Amino acid sequence: MEWNKPPNKSPWDKNNPTPDIDELLNNLQGKFKFGMPQKNLSLLILVVLAVVWLATGIFIVDPQEQAVIKRFGEVHDIVGPGPHYHLPSPIETVQIEPVTAVRRIEIGFRTIDPGPPAKYRQVKKESLMLTGDENIVDVQFTVQYKIAQIEDYLYNLTNPDETVKSAAESAMREVIGDTTVTGALTVGKAKIESDTANLLQETLKGYNSGLLIGNVKLQDVHPPDQVKEAFKDVVSAREDREKLINEAEGYKNNLIPQARGEAKQIINSAEGYAEQTTLIAEGKANRFNSIFEEYRKAKEITREKRWRRFYRR
Repeated sequence: MEWNKPPNKSPWDKNNPTPDIDELLNNLQGKFKFGMPQKNLSLLILVVLAVVWLATGIFIVDPQEQAVIKRFGEVHDIVGPGPHYHLPSPIETVQIEPVTAVRRIEIGFRTIDPGPPAKYRQVKKESLMLTGDENIVDVQFTVQYKIAQIEDYLYNLTNPDETVKSAAESAMREVIGDTTVTGALTVGKAKIESDTANLLQETLKGYNSGLLIGNVKLQDVHPPDQVKEAFKDVVSAREDREKLINEAEGYKNNLIPQARGEAKQIINSAEGYAEQTTLIAEGKANRFNSIFEEYRKAKEITREKRWRRFYRR
């Protein structure tokens, strides 16, 4: 993937052409050949040419861009958005790049028509990868990145986009090689994206590429076409198993608190009954003790009262 690099901007006109020196000289000679000495005319032409040459150093950097000014081939300065000036060529040259634009590379597939509906073409030599448990999967993903250090981006890499593509493919193969086929097809996709992005960033950092990885996004991960249906059955069975496990866990989590609540209720009822029975028994015992105490104090009177009560019945 190649990006069109914008040419240096100049305020001459909207198409930024280089001034036609021959035409300018002819116009000046036509205007000043009468009424002006030849010596003064030559001096005026030189002054105009010098002004035109100096004016070629004016350039404008758009808000999303940065520019590198090189003096005799070495980096002299890096400037941001706005109007700027550099010494005219060949003393200084300027190179402008969009640094805020997010660049995107497709690996394992190519977009033929963005649609809708979008149309894609697979690139098998990029997408087929070997998992850690020695299964083959078809991996298609995208990488988004942007320029973080324009100087490193321009002068440390010969072909930055191709470098990112190759490094991303290598990083994905390494991560997939440490992942099982089940993880790659189901729950491990987020970890694959994160690990690949981190590994890719470390690789590009080692190249001093000046690039910042935004994200790695898996577009599609599936088994090869020859075994796709069999893998679908396996994945479906695993999903059913997980569903049943989750349902069982939910039933367990609902049943255990309910059973504990019922057990607590039974214990509380038993404790209440025990306390009530104890109080009744203590009351009867106290009543008996009080009667016995009275009987012991006045045995004859108590006995007589009890006989009278007996005869009344």
